[in-house]
Amino acid sequence: MKLGIVGLPNVGKSTLFNAITNAGAESANYPFCTIDPNVGVVAVPDQRLDKLSEMYHPKKTTPAVIEFVDIAGLVKGASRGEGLGNKFLSNIRMTDAIVHVVRCFDDDNVIHVEGSTDPIRDIDIIDLELIMADVEMVDRRIDKAQKAAKGDKKFLHEVEVFTGLRDWLNDGKSARSYQCDEDDAALIATSDLLSLKPVIYAANLDEDGFSDYQNVPYYKLVAERAAAEGAQVIPVCAKLEAEIAELDGEEKAMFLTDLGINESGLDRLIKASYALLGLISYLTSGEDECRAWTITKGTKAPQAAGKIHTDFERGFIRAEVIAFDDLMKVGSMAAAKEKGLIRSEGKEYVVKDGDIILFRFNV
Repeated sequence: MKLGIVGLPNVGKSTLFNAITNAGAESANYPFCTIDPNVGVVAVPDQRLDKLSEMYHPKKTTPAVIEFVDIAGLVKGASRGEGLGNKFLSNIRMTDAIVHVVRCFDDDNVIHVEGSTDPIRDIDIIDLELIMADVEMVDRRIDKAQKAAKGDKKFLHEVEVFTGLRDWLNDGKSARSYQCDEDDAALIATSDLLSLKPVIYAANLDEDGFSDYQNVPYYKLVAERAAAEGAQVIPVCAKLEAEIAELDGEEKAMFLTDLGINESGLDRLIKASYALLGLISYLTSGEDECRAWTITKGTKAPQAAGKIHTDFERGFIRAEVIAFDDLMKVGSMAAAKEKGLIRSEGKEYVVKDGDIILFRFNV
């Protein structure tokens, strides 16, 4: 999974990226300090995997990972090449979802590219740039379909669908919010539009605001906007996240408790990302390796096996499955077998979050 972190210059984007990835992206009080997209790979926290490792003491423990891409700050006119726009719009295109960092604090010492703090204006600027870039993409798609329709009338429907979408985009509305049936939505999804990508808003507050974020007017505005779009909003304080990132174990837990929260912004962001993209994890375990594998909800056993190796899917025989909670209750695989808790599932089995699976295959 790849998430693109976007926002206007100086909203705390690179500070947040540094905190959650420890990748060391340059952070400075001026626009365009991020010239090339910085990429950081982050392990997905999973207490179930930790428990399995305690049980098996494997040679290796491999968590699922998320790739974060810190994309340089966009400005008005990015879709027309202003600032460093065209290059970074193409970087967004390579991501699965967008984390839109929105500034929700006042600070005279941190220059705002628009001259003042206004989260809704900032969101609108980014949205409009993505939408205008999409209009160009849709225009090209319509032209291509019109030419193809001269030889095959079935492309006339494609022209109709994308013409309707273009009118919608020209009204300043995102492709995400365009209403159509499933078949037309599937057709639109083939166009790789920027404003079609799912979004999580990261409302970046200062320390005082974060401690009581629900009463911060800026945060309320972002939350209302997210609710209207059916999107998620996560309150974060990039400065605090930087401090959290330097702590381990008990120190981290104590620091979070002092802040009155149970999870870091990274953990909350990962959970929101999984929910947004409809992802779950299943687990494999043994003395050689305990590992978490990310799949889409609704994935059947053979396709889940294919995440490990294509041979597993091609030669799939069955999956031996136990729910994580069931294993923890009895304490060992041997006890689980005695109690008949390990199930044998076939090709139609839909893998569930937290399943521990041993695949049987023959090639």
